[in-house]
Amino acid sequence: MTQTPGPTAARRGRPRSAAVDRAVIDTVLRLLTEGTSFADLSMENVARQAGVGKATVYRRWPGKDALLLDVLAAVEAPPAEPAGHSLREDLIASIEAIRHRTLAKQENALLRNMLLHLHSSPELWQRYYETAIVPRRRTLARLLERGVAEGELRPEIAEDLELAMDMVAGPVLYRATIRPDLLQDDTLAERIVDWFLQGARPQDGKTPGPRYA
Repeated sequence: MTQTPGPTAARRGRPRSAAVDRAVIDTVLRLLTEGTSFADLSMENVARQAGVGKATVYRRWPGKDALLLDVLAAVEAPPAEPAGHSLREDLIASIEAIRHRTLAKQENALLRNMLLHLHSSPELWQRYYETAIVPRRRTLARLLERGVAEGELRPEIAEDLELAMDMVAGPVLYRATIRPDLLQDDTLAERIVDWFLQGARPQDGKTPGPRYA
């Protein structure tokens, strides 16, 4: 005789609430923007500020680093693909995108804290590097490689792309961490690119003059 199936087995746990996750992540971003450092950030304070129980936070993230990894994943978006109009315009657009990101309080707070975590939490820094820095460096690398292939840049640029990318993106990142007051300059990206192109073009190439005010 076939028996009637019994009650469904008990669930192993309720599904995670996206609203709770968002509230906790937004709270972390707000605290960082207000000046709280990673070192001073506590799971208990995050839970209290987010309006959720401490146990709720710990069920989702076993520790602070795990929470911060999810914060990084939540705020990083893939860089926009270059429009392809010209090497100069595409480089300017890429550098301008970096400048705008560093001007944003949340992004700047994350960058500063990540630099402080470079040695104390290598795993966290590596995740930040892979999610925030590598995609943008890949975009720059493709632009520089295209410039070499089309004869707009000297061939040796392709032999040391890492240094070339540092020369293009480095000034913005330097100002973001050391002189954030100088990031307000709307001509910064154009000036960086024009200085770079002046030294990177083939010897017989013509370098366009600056087009900023």
